[in-house]
Amino acid sequence: MTTQTRAQQAIAEICHQFGLAALYVFGSQSRAVWEWLANDRPLSLAAGHDVDIGVKSLPAQSLTVRQKVELALALEALLGAARVDLVCLEEADPFLAVNIMRGERLYTADSYASDEYELYLLRRAGDLAPFERARMNAILEGRSA
Repeated sequence: MTTQTRAQQAIAEICHQFGLAALYVFGSQSRAVWEWLANDRPLSLAAGHDVDIGVKSLPAQSLTVRQKVELALALEALLGAARVDLVCLEEADPFLAVNIMRGERLYTADSYASDEYELYLLRRAGDLAPFERARMNAILEGRSA
């Protein structure tokens, strides 16, 4: 049995409170947040930077706008961050969702289910990749997509 750090316990409590299946950190502050979570070290965030967080709700649940705001505020308080940018994976563009997933998974209610969802995201982005390339080429060539 693995002992959780205080930070892991705090993240898990927030995830339980908001009905989250998984929580990820990505972007420029991901390494600092991951080290804080894994090692129970003081969190040292770069000044002026926000913390980017991706979440996936438990099945048959979704966050209301109010819950999203409350979740962002709870994470800001926990992390001591000036701002948390919150992205719901279910609502995100497939390519953004994959980038979020490439960050660090800080919490999962069910590792197997989260792994399966990540595979789904990869397949979805892979299926749409040719269309995204065509869209990007059209933009670069000055045509409307």
